[in-house]
Parts: sequence; structure tokens; C-alpha cells
Amino acid sequence: MKKNILIVDDHLIVREGLKLILETNESFKVIGEAGNGLEAIEFLEKNRVDVILLDLNMPVMSGLETIQHLNQKQIKIPIIILTTYNEDELMVKGIQLGARGYLLKDTSSEDLFRTIDSALRGDTLLKPEIMTKIINVSEKNGSDDVSDKDEQTSLTEKELFIIRAVAKGYRNKEIAFDMGIAERTVKAHLTNIYNKLNVDSRLEAVSIAIKQGYITL
Repeated sequence: MKKNILIVDDHLIVREGLKLILETNESFKVIGEAGNGLEAIEFLEKNRVDVILLDLNMPVMSGLETIQHLNQKQIKIPIIILTTYNEDELMVKGIQLGARGYLLKDTSSEDLFRTIDSALRGDTLLKPEIMTKIINVSEKNGSDDVSDKDEQTSLTEKELFIIRAVAKGYRNKEIAFDMGIAERTVKAHLTNIYNKLNVDSRLEAVSIAIKQGYITL
């Protein structure tokens, strides 16, 4: 069954370009388009969507406001941020709010498909450049949002292996194979890591692990 994609961007040319690319993949179907967050929310009330491609800078309701609204309503649809080269802070904030990845608007079809597949699996596609941007933005802002998370946390050897693998972009299934354990065991370890680091996402966990010196970029 094809996965339904909603494209949310205030530029028609961007929406049309992404739609043309997505139509070349038999696994995806562009079920709708929206020019701002409010239109997207209204569309979601009437249609089933599997993944949202979401612009950040839009009139009426921005991408960040849209993510916050969906979080408040506990609508758990994977979101992939559409961004440009000069929107690092917005992109980082969007991922911290729960977006499953980001794409530059001139992305290749290969990156587009891979990022959507990752989001559908429930993973956040973490690339080294994303982590670098997160650290740079946090340092620029004085890291006010991490306060007590900066204290050193004790992670076991298995937890260290897993969080380092996550930082490299490995999926739970791949980590389980490398460790010779069940995928559900990897998920259990990740839950322990989240609890220890006082976070609730892969991205936040990696970000804090970097700050505490467990991971080097």
C-alpha cells in the first residue's frame, strides 16, 4: 500500500518539484498540498496522512507553530522539515520538537526517499552535519535549554555502544544485528538511555551524549 504524503510549503514551485520526484516512487502518493500550517491542520482533520513534508517559514502559521499544535493535539504523524541553507536555528528547533529529519529544498530524490523511509520506520535520520548544527546552535544560545542535562550521566558499555551507533545513523535493527541481540532489547536500552539523560528522542539523547563527552564528532 502506498504511503500518503502531505506537502506543506508556501511556494508552489517547491510543492510541484517535490511532487514530481515523489511520483517516480511507487511506494509514495502525494495525497495533498498546503500553503501554510493552518491549511495543513484543516487537511489532516479530513484525511489520513503517513508523512508530512513541512516548510518552516510560512505565512498564517509557521512550520514550528504547526509542529507545536500537532504535539499539543497528540497527533503522531512523522514530520520532515523542508529547509534552506540559512535556517539552522529553526531546523534544530523543529527536530527538537519531534521532527524526524530535515531536507534541503533542492535535495536529491535518493535523499528524499531515504529520509521518508526512515521517518516511516519511526527513526530520526541523524547525519553528522545535523549534530554539528545542533551543537553550534546550542553553544550560540548559551545552552539554556539543557541546564541539568549537562551533568555527567553514567551509561553502561552497551548503552554507550548503542548511543554511538544511533549518532552514526544506524537503525535499531542494524544495531541489534551488530550486537547479536533482539531489536526489542535495543529499544529497551534506548528507553534506559532516555531516562538517564532526561530526554525523549534519539536526537536529544545524541545531543546530550555529545555534550557529556560520550560521542565525538
